Amino acid sequence: MVVLRAGLCPGLTEDMLQLLRASGVRTVVDFVSSDLEDVAQKCSLSYKALVAVRRVLLAQFSAFPANGADLYEELKSSTAILPTGSPSLDQLLDSGLYTGEVTELMGAPGSGKTQLCLGIAASMSLGLKQHVVFLDSTGGFTASRLYQMLRAQAEDEEEQLEALQRVQVIRVFDVYEMLRALQELRDRLSQQVMSSVAPLKVVVIDSVSAVIYPVLGGRQSEGLAIMMQLARELKTLAREFSLAVVVTNQVTRESSTGPLKPALGRSWSFVPSTRLLLETKEATWQKTTKQRVASLAKSPRQPTGIQVELETGNDDVQEPSPAAPTEGP
Repeated sequence: MVVLRAGLCPGLTEDMLQLLRASGVRTVVDFVSSDLEDVAQKCSLSYKALVAVRRVLLAQFSAFPANGADLYEELKSSTAILPTGSPSLDQLLDSGLYTGEVTELMGAPGSGKTQLCLGIAASMSLGLKQHVVFLDSTGGFTASRLYQMLRAQAEDEEEQLEALQRVQVIRVFDVYEMLRALQELRDRLSQQVMSSVAPLKVVVIDSVSAVIYPVLGGRQSEGLAIMMQLARELKTLAREFSLAVVVTNQVTRESSTGPLKPALGRSWSFVPSTRLLLETKEATWQKTTKQRVASLAKSPRQPTGIQVELETGNDDVQEPSPAAPTEGP
């Protein structure tokens, strides 16, 4: 459900939005399903202007049929596989991150989600010379740790600093700030004014659950609508601009002994194309040593259940542990 906002389409001004909201028209669905003659009369707006706006919204948000051959050719021309810098992670991902898709890293606090995101950012910015947009919703992004990773991969200081500059960090601490940041990014990409962050191939979000949890309490239907709007923004970014979108998510258990499962429920489960479960386990050779492992929970290309050990370095990045309500089983 897309909320009407200024700039969503030509002709949809802030003045028009205020009048529409006062009449209970708040979303695209509300608008296109309304009797425009009645709306024009109630809001003292031009019927002709409302019809023009509706045509644009229908063209922008309606589904149009496409045949399989065209979709396959589009896929071949737009998809790239981006190595993450971790051979074991690439093994799970069938060679790396795929553009046009959302990849989810899920795990409990301390399982290495933020660490892995920093490693991906370091590899993309240094090895592939790609710009990375990193949306940090938990305060877990650590520039010093990222710089440490870059120094471990390159000796030249100028090369390290150039790579550091390719990572754009946006701090967002609620879902509305995150939506606004993603919409602004999409607008900039659409207008091809991305000189400050182009070439952009990767967007990292750490984490989606931290901003969605607060809106799932109370009026759950409204929270679900906001969650699905965020889902749509992520999938649109990935698909329309051939980006690899990486998100992190928390995990929950139905009981103290039950298996780990991703938070946010079934509605969110359709968003990521690939899901990895990150866990910390005792090393078999030494009880006091912990090793981080990743297993494939969902994939369009590989059989699930494959598990590998990850090399994430020795310096841990602390991850917050919010209470984890779920949308449903």
